[in-house]
Amino acid sequence: MLSDMIAVLADPEDGSPLHKSDDPSRLISETGHQFSIDSSGFINLTGQDNPSGHGDDPAMIASREAFLSGGYFAPFVEAVTAAVYEALDDAGVPDEASPLICEVGAGTGYYLAHSLDAVAGSQGVGIDVSTAAAQHLAQCHPRAVALLADACSRLPLQDESVDVLSVVFAPRNVAEFARVLKPGGQVVVLTADTGHLAELRAPLGIRDVERGKVEQLIQQSQGLLRPVGQPHCVEFSMRLDQEAIAAQIGMSPSAQHIDPDDLAERIELLPDSLNVTARAVITRLGLAQ
Repeated sequence: MLSDMIAVLADPEDGSPLHKSDDPSRLISETGHQFSIDSSGFINLTGQDNPSGHGDDPAMIASREAFLSGGYFAPFVEAVTAAVYEALDDAGVPDEASPLICEVGAGTGYYLAHSLDAVAGSQGVGIDVSTAAAQHLAQCHPRAVALLADACSRLPLQDESVDVLSVVFAPRNVAEFARVLKPGGQVVVLTADTGHLAELRAPLGIRDVERGKVEQLIQQSQGLLRPVGQPHCVEFSMRLDQEAIAAQIGMSPSAQHIDPDDLAERIELLPDSLNVTARAVITRLGLAQ
């Protein structure tokens, strides 16, 4: 799979193409920069042999795996996959063309793998800054390549190389998204909306999602990306027990702002199970030109 994908990869420092080197555990750019391939399968494009301390830590990734494997966010993954399929359809990309689907901030690859399953013949690139996430991402799907890289900097991809780029509850780098999209390509963004996990916020001391996040995204995209159709809300109810609630909070940045013992005590005060609202908005963006 890596051999098929090298042609779209680029040195994150200067954008020069990457190639195999004499050392099978390394890639090298045309400008001489070398990047290691981890034993778990991800390509380390950070420029550091032992990167650490960035993105989700192993405990957050374990919580993410536990929660997502329970299927609680299935309506979100179905909505993202449907939007990816619609974007490819808009561009007239047939399955046999092996479209490239890239997810930025891909975490464990849960969403990316579902999209690759839905689009026969597609190929995937997952990018995350967390080493713990990249280790899982490398195993998420046989047609996916995992990149350890900072998506807030230059994306390690060639210009006009991506058919659809997805971003699920992750930071956006609009200028880079526009650079790597093929003509006719689209970005699919899932953004948490006000009211998401509303039933947990007061008892656990978690702040609500700020209003206007989708409007901010569209404003930031002006001149580079434009909305395709209208953003639409995906809302559903989940029945969560205390273990699932702990995993949900543990996988989110909220966990980093609450003392673990305090959080555990607050969760124990909740009912054995609770109906919790999930609410987010799907936005599709195409190139402005």
